Amino acid sequence: MTSSFRLFPLLFAALVGSMAMMAYVAIIGPVVRELGIPEIVAGISMAVGGIFWMLMARPWGRVSDMKGRKPVLLIGLGVFSLAYAALAVFVDVALSNTFSVVLIASVLIIARTLIGAFYAAVPPTAAATIADHTPPAGRQQVMAKLGSANALGIVAGPAIVSLVSAQGLHWGFYATALLPLLGFIAIAFFLPNGIPPQPATEKSTEAPSQQRLNKLPLFDPRLRLAMFTAFVAMMGVSIAQVSVGFFAMDRLGLNADQGARAAGHALTCVGIALMLSQQCVIRLKGISLNQWVVVGAVVSALGFGSVLVIHHAWALLIAYGVGAFGMGFIFPSFQAMAANGVQAHEQGAAAGNVSAAQGLGMVLGPMIGTALYTWAPVAPYAWVAGTLVALAIAVQYHAANNLQK
Repeated sequence: MTSSFRLFPLLFAALVGSMAMMAYVAIIGPVVRELGIPEIVAGISMAVGGIFWMLMARPWGRVSDMKGRKPVLLIGLGVFSLAYAALAVFVDVALSNTFSVVLIASVLIIARTLIGAFYAAVPPTAAATIADHTPPAGRQQVMAKLGSANALGIVAGPAIVSLVSAQGLHWGFYATALLPLLGFIAIAFFLPNGIPPQPATEKSTEAPSQQRLNKLPLFDPRLRLAMFTAFVAMMGVSIAQVSVGFFAMDRLGLNADQGARAAGHALTCVGIALMLSQQCVIRLKGISLNQWVVVGAVVSALGFGSVLVIHHAWALLIAYGVGAFGMGFIFPSFQAMAANGVQAHEQGAAAGNVSAAQGLGMVLGPMIGTALYTWAPVAPYAWVAGTLVALAIAVQYHAANNLQK
């Protein structure tokens, strides 16, 4: 790692960014109920946010290659915070006044669109910054630290904002707007300006100006495996998230309150397991990226696959914990796979490609999960386990082919 590089501001920005993104999920339900608008508006706003995250990740990555990492992080976090602040003011006013359903729905969807579009700048640019200043051999360890920060945000964001929202729903949005602002301050004051990227492992014959003009293809052969891994992992996580509440009620026989509590406990186990397993990646050096992905996919498949045979809430928590523990091996690995597969001037674009694949998994996952659930409560979990096994086979096959070449 280069001497001038500071990891803390990136980790902090990742933490507060994921906290703010997940906090919306915790408070939007009560808000739409209180405002008297259809619940589908909440679902549409969340889906739109995911779609724009997916669409904007690649452009932001390319911009960070050309204009620098720090300016892109500041723009992303700044507008992210402003969009949440504007939404907080609107919700505050709407809770004490009468507005049309169309106006409220439009504001929620537009605000979430801006939030998703500008948050999309943060994950790929943070990952590219790490890749700039970390040698390939140690990237998965540093990426795991970034992943742990994201996992902590997934757990802490909804919990903290739910406590604040108890004082008033509008305060939940104000608190959420404060989070990316804190990340903005950390990047502005603690991330040095103009840090040069690490040199490419293979020198390009093109001039730097020409390199910047050449866009990294969406399906660049060097990134296909990393993108497939990112897609499968994020799809699996999102399917598990959307299915757990329904499963707790239908399969375990819990009422609505008990089901919501069981779902919350399961997702808390997910966050804790992600943090623990990524600590393993940080501390256990000398294990290849392919090995981490294969082991993680098998462990995660066993965890989520075991849901097919469980009938007790405690078993559901264990299954989700094991499933997430395996995922914790996968997430930092595909980020490092992408970074190691391209040259220095392509790091932002590569991270953007992978982030777009994650966004696609986040968008398609809930749709696939709910469609399968209508067929059978265990079907989403069978699908997740099956795709993870397929991922393990694909990675192992790719590694074997590389050895033969």
